[in-house]
Amino acid sequence: MALLTKEAEEKIINLLVSEGLADGNLVYSIKQEAEMGGNPVLAELINRKIISNDMVARATAAIIGVPYVELKNITIDQDILAKIPGDASSRVLAVPLGEKDGMLNVAMVDVTNVQATDYLSNLVNQPIRVWMSSERGIREMLDKYHGDFSGVKEAVSETEEEQAVEEAKSDVKTIVQDSPISKALTTILSYAAKTKASDIHIEPLENSLIIRCRIDGVLRKIMELPKTVAPALVSRIKILSNLKIDEHRTPQDGQFTVLVDDKEIDLRIAISPVTWGEQVVIRLLDKKGVSMEIEKMGMSGRALRAVLEGIKKPNGMILTSGPTGSGKSTTLYALIQQIKSEEINIVTLEDPVEYKMDGINQIQVNVDAGLTFASGLRSILRQDPDVVMVGEIRDSETAGLAVQAALTGHLVFSTLHTNSAAGILPRLLDMGIEPFLLASTLNVVIGQRLVRRITEKREMYKSSEIETEGINSIVGDLLPKTKEEVAKISEDLGYPGLPVKNDEHYMLAKGMDSKETPGGYSGRAGLYETIIVDEDIQKMIINHSTANEIMRLAKTKGTITMRQDGVLKVLSGITTMEEVNRVASDLS
Repeated sequence: MALLTKEAEEKIINLLVSEGLADGNLVYSIKQEAEMGGNPVLAELINRKIISNDMVARATAAIIGVPYVELKNITIDQDILAKIPGDASSRVLAVPLGEKDGMLNVAMVDVTNVQATDYLSNLVNQPIRVWMSSERGIREMLDKYHGDFSGVKEAVSETEEEQAVEEAKSDVKTIVQDSPISKALTTILSYAAKTKASDIHIEPLENSLIIRCRIDGVLRKIMELPKTVAPALVSRIKILSNLKIDEHRTPQDGQFTVLVDDKEIDLRIAISPVTWGEQVVIRLLDKKGVSMEIEKMGMSGRALRAVLEGIKKPNGMILTSGPTGSGKSTTLYALIQQIKSEEINIVTLEDPVEYKMDGINQIQVNVDAGLTFASGLRSILRQDPDVVMVGEIRDSETAGLAVQAALTGHLVFSTLHTNSAAGILPRLLDMGIEPFLLASTLNVVIGQRLVRRITEKREMYKSSEIETEGINSIVGDLLPKTKEEVAKISEDLGYPGLPVKNDEHYMLAKGMDSKETPGGYSGRAGLYETIIVDEDIQKMIINHSTANEIMRLAKTKGTITMRQDGVLKVLSGITTMEEVNRVASDLS
């Protein structure tokens, strides 16, 4: 808050009282106490929570004739933000808002500071129009776009000084153990955990080190560090992961656990040599933060019924497919959770074991020790399992063993990397599985993607002509044609309250952007398609039909494609068309 004269304070207090924002008698009483003790009246009123900093900022702007801006729900373009570097914004508590008529609009706390205004004008090399905002609003905006990494910056500064002294030494471990770089790493990990990031990417460039986090499936740059801290930071991660700190030429994988807000989070570490140093990717696995209920993950209607029917069978295969990071393993965990009981023996073979589950025997693949998916699966089948989960079918040997396990009375769960559910079938044929074996063992195949969920704070709008046309072309045949059909069709598809097909517009939702919900999204949901392998599909497998031919037949039997499932989620207010197009634009 800017330093105010006694006269200005008096005007602000009088304005707040006259506007009914503060009780006059209470203000007068506190004012007398403050003046008797020689304390600033405004500060005393704020400390006692009679008024807030935001109220003072608004009143100040009104008195001095400067426009006021509430930053809470404002989204600022990255090109505009880049005009004022983060350190300069933090120093003078100012945030650029946008350009108009050749001037840069800037929100500031102390709008009366002429020196700060001139400094910013010279920095951006254009005239500035000043807006007033509260200190809270400015700081929240800075945290939102630049992150609160003061601890990291202090640690980096100390690290650079120490490295200058230790430059002649070759023992990196000695430097790292005594280095404040551990504070920097702790701050980065804490930020990632609190924002529910799934991955942290530490990427060396020629002259800097970039830190990015994948939040709700989208990578965001959170900070840039000097290149000089890269060796210490990477070495610190290697030490915690029990990796070789003097190995820089070959990839290394490791893991360790951190405690954030009394919550244990498992970290999976992958370090690879790249052009400008070593890249580190850290995957955060928080079991408590992941729903293990298939319905809460977004599966509903026909897809859910197909999967539940498939897992009730005593033997056969349930396979899920999708790209890396599409939630395949989480889906398998949720399905196993669905059937888990004391009466059956469930054994999993994973690389790595992502979430530890009680009552299930989980085995970690260790290629160096000779424990591969294939050798592990042979061993598992000698342990009298009822249900087997193989983390991934990567080769012909594993595929053949999985099929044999299903043929000999086991229920087998696994994943493959294909673009769709139907793509699983020709992929297994390519691996050398006999068509008649495949046809007789598959129960159900699943394709999936992940989209970001719209936050609870949202607003509704009418779909544009292009959006309406897109919705009708994808799910028009599925939507109810009359109001009388709404309840029945909504129940069948698993999305309550679907709208009647409309050629003009649909009411869609979009989230409100905020610090806690960037872009108006929070959390993720799955898009699913499932194919029940019945006699007709079995015949197509035996005849070596293509994935497109199998999907066309499956659609006539009621299969909802991932793209259709996405649009139904749009109409139900779960996600947006932008999200569906982002992850499923290549799907029919």
